Amino acid sequence: MPRSSRMLVLALALWGLSQAPPATAADAKAVESLRKEVAGRGFLVASIKQKRGDWDLVLMRPDRSGQRKLTDTPDWSEAAPRWSPEGRRMLYRRIKAGTVISHDRWGFQGELVIADALARNGRVLGKHTWGCWSPDGKQISTLSLKGIEVIDLATSKVTRRLSRAGYFQQLFWSPDGKWFCGTANVGGELWTIVRMDVVTGKWNVVSRFRNCTPDWAPDSKQVIFSNRPSNQQGYGWTQLWIAPGEGSKRRMIYGEDNRHIYGGALSPDGRYVVFTRCPKDGGGSERAGAPGGLMRLADAPIIGGNSPSLRKLHPRAHEGPVLKLPDLWEPHWTYTDVTAKR
Repeated sequence: MPRSSRMLVLALALWGLSQAPPATAADAKAVESLRKEVAGRGFLVASIKQKRGDWDLVLMRPDRSGQRKLTDTPDWSEAAPRWSPEGRRMLYRRIKAGTVISHDRWGFQGELVIADALARNGRVLGKHTWGCWSPDGKQISTLSLKGIEVIDLATSKVTRRLSRAGYFQQLFWSPDGKWFCGTANVGGELWTIVRMDVVTGKWNVVSRFRNCTPDWAPDSKQVIFSNRPSNQQGYGWTQLWIAPGEGSKRRMIYGEDNRHIYGGALSPDGRYVVFTRCPKDGGGSERAGAPGGLMRLADAPIIGGNSPSLRKLHPRAHEGPVLKLPDLWEPHWTYTDVTAKR
């Protein structure tokens, strides 16, 4: 090729590059904007595995800055922290170090502990399974094979018992106090998300077929959960979905080929979502956690990575931005300044 022709080809190539800004730079800018947006919006707490093998509770800002341990106990693993509704106290499970934490059965493992918002002055409540806060923070509900029990924290007495309606894990009380949600085996189907009326015990299906780890949106009208749809090739991957409590119009929030998305939780105002991206089934508790992610709910649906199979199913999905968080398990979010002196 003559030198003049080579120069023309090079010039055209450079011109073409100049017309299309590099995607990596654009993505980095969008992620940085998201990071600045959430930096001062309260705190995250999560279980993070230590090099010595146990799990500790770690506090951080939503942009992953200011990380510090809340617990440092070589003989124990502290797991699945949940701040109280007012953000002044915390529930978590204390499990003997060396125990493999089951992503399905962790609510049956170890002991339930109540502490202040920074996991100090802990009081062991005992073997209560799948404990969660009531909306006023004065009671906890627990789930066992015998049913649902509501326990008054001041007296430690059971004030109410309900049939468990097929629930077997991850029971949570809605912020308005009217509903439970959890994972259940009902109607001949396994791994179903079910909503229950706290007063009447009547229940309805939110999402069928291979769902788990549900949690409430702040408005008590929607449920966020992990779902492994049936229309995937082969084994399939788990995505994060959201649906109204009555079970209509469910939609995907985040998905990624070769990843299982668990630990989904919304920010206190419902604008942001945190989750984990595990390359193997489960949330990573049997290993060393999984990379965390944070995104705006308004940007959903987002598909991460290459994910050609998932993009065919959701052609209108976006690519981000998603802020990367450290490897962790079961993150929880509060807008309360838990570090303020009282």
